[in-house]
Amino acid sequence: MLSFALDFGSFAIKGGAKYYAWLLFLLFFVLVGSYTAYIQLTEGLIVTGATDQISWELFIANFIFTAHVAAAAVLVVAPGYMYKRKDFKEIAVLGEIIAMCFVATGILFILFHMGRPDRLWHLLPGIGVFNIPNSMLVFDVIVLNVYLFLNVVAVFYLLYKKYIGSETLGKWYTPWIYLAIAWGPLIHICTSFVLSSNARMFSWATAVLPFAFLSMAGASGPALIILIFLLVRKYTKLQIGDSVIDLLTQMIVWSLGILMLVLGAEFFTALYSSAEHAASLKFNMFGHNGLDMYVSSFWIIMALIVGSFFVLLIPAVRKSYNFLLPLVCLEIFLVILVEKPLILVFPAFSPSPFGEYTEYYPTLVEYFNVMLVWAIGFIALTLVTKGAIGILTGEVKYAKASASR
Repeated sequence: MLSFALDFGSFAIKGGAKYYAWLLFLLFFVLVGSYTAYIQLTEGLIVTGATDQISWELFIANFIFTAHVAAAAVLVVAPGYMYKRKDFKEIAVLGEIIAMCFVATGILFILFHMGRPDRLWHLLPGIGVFNIPNSMLVFDVIVLNVYLFLNVVAVFYLLYKKYIGSETLGKWYTPWIYLAIAWGPLIHICTSFVLSSNARMFSWATAVLPFAFLSMAGASGPALIILIFLLVRKYTKLQIGDSVIDLLTQMIVWSLGILMLVLGAEFFTALYSSAEHAASLKFNMFGHNGLDMYVSSFWIIMALIVGSFFVLLIPAVRKSYNFLLPLVCLEIFLVILVEKPLILVFPAFSPSPFGEYTEYYPTLVEYFNVMLVWAIGFIALTLVTKGAIGILTGEVKYAKASASR
């Protein structure tokens, strides 16, 4: 095990100038963010933009997005194990790594949202008190940590077996993978229930929220995965076929189509009757008494979602692996990321129980803390993926196993 850790780590930190430039870029935000994190830990959430009217910060919005990507990682694993796609099975571990890193990133966002992470012990079984079944957050904490555990075990067990030149024990490993595949959508459903259980938030109190989350996961997750896979096959020896990229692109198209249907149904239901519960949506779409911060972003995001769907229907775009497809995937990833604070979270707090309308203004400390968490997540993703590629390509292997051959 020690030789595995040493060989894995040494290969993970080796790379060219672009690789080190990427890591240094991320490290800059870690260094600056460490200082702003210290400020928040010592002074509290008063250094963020949170107010009495809007008590959720950028941390929660980003957490929801990381759950999108983590849940969507099963779309790489499922074709390989459930549908026997060899091209997917050979790289399924990369999907599990993405799930593992993004769940961990989401948990970090939750810690920043807590304000007092030193009181995390309240959530530990046997030490703290789980408010079951009344608190949906408890269920979310459970499913997130179980999903993280499932993927950590699956990733490093498979990599270790390949490292020593041995086969995995399919009698327990395959059921383990199936459990992880089933658990992926579950983390998203529980996360949506955390929001929809807040009956006062009119725009969240809807039965279609889990389906909106799953369809956004099916679009944003594969979009990032395609970007990663295109970089992997360009800069490493690991071969990822066009068939993998093509199927992931189809998943994005189907997910965007379902998302448009879900959003259209929700908008029609809320706006046609012009009922009181449509107040938050109207505020998001049209503003209220001069408060129109979210209006332009709402219409731009909706236009980009619809536009992305129709653009990806063009075969030439889907086959443009080195230019158009990466651009569209990057746009989809960023659009759904920005949608979280500007459409899903912040406008939902208006009107307040007293009828107040307000806008959210994040602070510089909050921005850098968000960048800190993202930087930590991408550093982990980069290093673990790099080490895994070395094992998958045979560049990293156990010395005794290779000598015996």
